[in-house]
Amino acid sequence: MSRRTLPTPLGRCRMGIGRADITPPVGIYHRNWGAARHDASTGIHRRLMALTLLVDDGGAEHALVTLDLGWLQGRELGMLTRQVADRVDLPPDRVILTFSHTHSAGNFDTDRADQPGGHLIAGYLEALEKAIAETIRAARDSLQPVEIAYGTGRCDFAFNRDYWDDQTGQFVCGTNPDRKADDTVVVARITDANGNAVAHIVNYGCHPTTLAFDNTLISPDYIGAMRETVENHTGVPCLFVLGACGDLGPKDGFVGDTEVADRNGRQLGYAALSALEGLTPPGTEMRYAGPVVSGATLGAWKHESLSPDRQVGVDRIRTAYLTTQLPVVDLPTREEVENRLAEWGAKETDARRDGRLQDAADCRAHVERARRASRRIEGLIPGQPAPYGITLLGIGEGVFVLLSGEPYNWLQQELRARFPGTPLVVAVVCNRGAGGYLPPKDDYGQGLYQESATVLGPGCLEQVVEAISAQLRAWHCK
Repeated sequence: MSRRTLPTPLGRCRMGIGRADITPPVGIYHRNWGAARHDASTGIHRRLMALTLLVDDGGAEHALVTLDLGWLQGRELGMLTRQVADRVDLPPDRVILTFSHTHSAGNFDTDRADQPGGHLIAGYLEALEKAIAETIRAARDSLQPVEIAYGTGRCDFAFNRDYWDDQTGQFVCGTNPDRKADDTVVVARITDANGNAVAHIVNYGCHPTTLAFDNTLISPDYIGAMRETVENHTGVPCLFVLGACGDLGPKDGFVGDTEVADRNGRQLGYAALSALEGLTPPGTEMRYAGPVVSGATLGAWKHESLSPDRQVGVDRIRTAYLTTQLPVVDLPTREEVENRLAEWGAKETDARRDGRLQDAADCRAHVERARRASRRIEGLIPGQPAPYGITLLGIGEGVFVLLSGEPYNWLQQELRARFPGTPLVVAVVCNRGAGGYLPPKDDYGQGLYQESATVLGPGCLEQVVEAISAQLRAWHCK
C-alpha cells in the first residue's frame, strides 16, 4: 500500500538554553599529545563554549551540558559534576556533561599541577564549575514550550583510523582509506511556540584531532568553524554533540595548521545546514493530497498539521538511567605503572643529556602513556567489572543516547539499523561512568591503539548495545 504521509520526526517539551565562554587562560598546561614538544598553550585559535539544554519533563529537570573540552579524568569529572549539581539544586545523575573531545583545549588533570602552566588548572576548574552552573540557571530562566524536529544529513570527512602499515607490520592510528566510515550527521531544529528557531543541534562522529602535536593554540578544533558557519546562517545557538567515533578521525588531521580544522568545520557546517533546510515547517507533516490533471497527472503533496494520534507520541517524554557492569582487561598494578613511569623518565633524561633529541621525544611520549595508564586504573579493582552508566532521554519520536567513554562507531550504526524509525542523537565522552575505548570484541588482540588505551575488555561494546536496545524495545521504538 502506498504511503500517504511523509513525516519529519518531532518532539515537544519545555526546554531552556544557556551559554557561556569557557576558554582557559593562555599559558595553561596544554600537552595532550605524547609527541608534543610544548607544555603550555601559547595563544587562542577560537574561543571555547559551554552550551546547555535544560529539559523539564513536568516532574524533573534534566541538564545536558555540551563542552568544547577534551575530557576530564574520573576524579576531576566526579567532583565537577557534584559541585555543579549542588549549585543548581539538581541530583548529580541529572547533570549530564558531554565533551566535544577536542585535543587542543588543554589538559586539566590536577596531577599535572607541577608542569609548566599546571598552576592554572585548579583555578580554571573552579571557574568552569561556576560557568556551567550559570548556563544551567540561564536555561532554567528561559524554559518555554519548544518543538524539536530531527533530520539527517551526510558529511564525509570522517575516516576509519585503524590503518595497517604493511611496511612496518603494525596498526597505526591514522586515516584508513580501505574501510568505510559512517558519514551520518543528525541535526535537530528547536523552535518556539511561534515557529521561530531558538537553537540547533549537530551530532557527528569524528575525533576532533585535526590539530595535534604541532599545535600550541587553545582550539575547539573543527567544532569552532562548524558552529560559526551554522550560527552565522541561522542567527541562533548551535550545540555540538560528538557521536560514537572511537575508530573515526578526520581524513585530513594530525596537523598544526588551524585552517585545516576550520575547513573541516565548514564542511560539517554546510552539511548540517543542508539537513536543516530539508526539514518540514514546524508543526507539520507532508501528506498526499491527490492527483492533479495537468500535462501529466501530477501527485500533489501538502504540509498539514499533525493528526491527533501522532501528537500523543510527539508530546511524550521518557527517561531511563541505566547501569551495566562491563568486563575489564587484566590491569597492571599501581607499582608496575609507577616503575614504567620512572624507567621512561630516566631514559628521557639520559637522551637529553647525550643530545639525542629524537630519542628524548620518543621517551617523553612513553612517559605520557604511563601517566595516562596511572589515571585509567584509579578506582578500579582488579578482577571486578567496571560500572558503566547509560542515560536515555526520549523527547517525542527521537531519543538522546548519552554514554561515557569512546565507543566504536559500530554502536550507533547498529542501533540505527535496529531502530530505523527512531532518530538517535548519540553523545559520547559523557560523565556516565567508566571511560576509555569500547572496541568490538573481534578487534581485541590485533595490536590496536584503542585496546592499549582502555580498561574495558572484549564484549563491552556489544553489552552496551544490548542494554540500550532492551530499553528502546521496552519503549516500543521502531
